[in-house]
Amino acid sequence: MTTDRGMFGVHGTGDTSGYGRLVRPVPLPGNATRPFGGYFDEIADDLAAALADDGTSFDEAIEQVVVFRGELTLHVRREALPRVARLLRDDPDLRFELCLGVSGVHYLPDSGRELHAVYPLTSITHNRRIRLEVSVPDADPHIPSLVGGGAPHHWHERETYDFFGIVFDGHPALTRIEMPDDWVGHPQRKDYPLGGIPVEYKGAQIPPPDERRSYT
Repeated sequence: MTTDRGMFGVHGTGDTSGYGRLVRPVPLPGNATRPFGGYFDEIADDLAAALADDGTSFDEAIEQVVVFRGELTLHVRREALPRVARLLRDDPDLRFELCLGVSGVHYLPDSGRELHAVYPLTSITHNRRIRLEVSVPDADPHIPSLVGGGAPHHWHERETYDFFGIVFDGHPALTRIEMPDDWVGHPQRKDYPLGGIPVEYKGAQIPPPDERRSYT
């Protein structure tokens, strides 16, 4: 369970930012139990077999399996991420040869697991889709880079670092890609200020949400 504060389209407020002081509990999907449904069980079995052949167990590498809204998400322990990604790509029964990048998510109330990295995978060979997700604490935001493993994540990892502060260990040049090099903070985190930040290029300031123009 987490808490969502504010959302776009909120009614009954003149705050056009969508913040609106709205607070609502958001239940996070829990660990799924078998049968997962569809081809998800086959993927779990094939991955478990590949991990066993590689010298580890499924439970040592995967901390949680989530089936939510028709998607299978494997929550991978960060130290096992390169191994799991390699096996999903190379094993002939899995063949998730296309990774669509990595995106960051910040679950501020999820203590000890605030920062998440999400990897959507597609198997062109078998016409299947899954997601990998790695969770790390804000105090230790390190995740192994997949750049050296042949995945095309060079720019995606830089963007996720720039906006969320996740550090991808082993990346050959982990620098900002959107914000200036001397920018302080990571602007897509939930704890990043919503206003009052000087706009570097024009010298203006963004007022806090409650001081912005109301249209009601």
